[in-house]
Amino acid sequence: MKKLIFILILFVPVLVLAGQNNCLTCHQDFEDDDGPSHIFSRDVHSQKGIGCVDCHGGDASLEDMDEVREVRGYRGVPSHREVPDFCARCHSDATYMRNHNPALATDQLDKYKTSVHGERLYRNNDKKVANCISCHSVHEMGNGKMPHSSTHPFNIPYTCGKCHSNPEYMAEYGIATDQLHNFEQSVHGKALLEKRDAGAPACNDCHSNHGAAPPGTENLAAVCGTCHALEAELFVKSPHNDAFNEKNFPMCETCHSNHLVVKPSDAMIGDKPPSVCIRCHSDNDGTKGLETAKAFRGMIDMVVAGREEAHIALREAITKGMMTTDEELRLKEVDQALIQTRTQVHSFNMEDMSPHAVLGKALTDTVKANSAGLIDEYYFRRKGLGLASLFITLMAIGLYIKIRRLP
Repeated sequence: MKKLIFILILFVPVLVLAGQNNCLTCHQDFEDDDGPSHIFSRDVHSQKGIGCVDCHGGDASLEDMDEVREVRGYRGVPSHREVPDFCARCHSDATYMRNHNPALATDQLDKYKTSVHGERLYRNNDKKVANCISCHSVHEMGNGKMPHSSTHPFNIPYTCGKCHSNPEYMAEYGIATDQLHNFEQSVHGKALLEKRDAGAPACNDCHSNHGAAPPGTENLAAVCGTCHALEAELFVKSPHNDAFNEKNFPMCETCHSNHLVVKPSDAMIGDKPPSVCIRCHSDNDGTKGLETAKAFRGMIDMVVAGREEAHIALREAITKGMMTTDEELRLKEVDQALIQTRTQVHSFNMEDMSPHAVLGKALTDTVKANSAGLIDEYYFRRKGLGLASLFITLMAIGLYIKIRRLP
């Protein structure tokens, strides 16, 4: 027992010193509460057991900074240009990453070098373009699932907006700085930032992340088609595809904008304002553009009006307590037919749209007719109930009189 106590007295101070992180201890003495040493505990690297010396080298057990700098492997703070390679020492090492996060890709540096940011950094040594820490922060890095992370879906627009919504910062690049404002007003932005739908697209869903590049007119079909696959497929087969390519018009952006993508409405179709069709087409342009647009709008309005009439009739039948399950299901089929009718606008072909519109109208007529039948049945039942009640009442009165006459 005495030997054990002696060993503990001899070696415990050594073990404590060996586990001590003088990097944090020293930096916490002179840094504010939001300094790197104080926030590092929230960093995903810290939570994975990766400490200061793993990135910066040196010896965390030393107290003298001059001695730390003399330790082999000490790297200190990298320059703006050195940051991508500094991070890639681990993140491009498949063997190393397999032990920490095997699901994380190890080609980020290669992709970054192909991006607009990477090309300007390595070719022009542009110190203003984004590198790893511009987007991921420095000592408070998190993965996309951490709410505080700059790469969490709800935070990405503001991470990109730090630079891209700053007119002074972006002035020399000739790039618009209204993207964040427009995105916040768009159907995508409202879904992501207001409805908190993490599945809605953020900047990196369209522009990529490490290989960030603006979509060109030739690849918008692939970019938008990632989510809107049916619409993209219909457009590529449509007559507008060749016309847009000839004029070098971007496929989806021409009608829907890019960052300010508003929720599509029926008003976008037709031959009168605010239709988007009239931006290119006119009555005497030598095409059937406006004629087709007008026909499209007529088909859509026909189904919409029929659905409203069917809904009113069905609602009356429901309030009267009739069994309306079949008609409610049929009205859902109308909704589906209306979605398909509107989607077929991207085909710019009346023959493709017409069957869906005709089906939707037929379904609305059926719902209206059946709902009217249920309402008639309700009033028939009420009349029958009234007559039955009257007959029973008369029978009761007759029985009463008969009983009174009995001796």
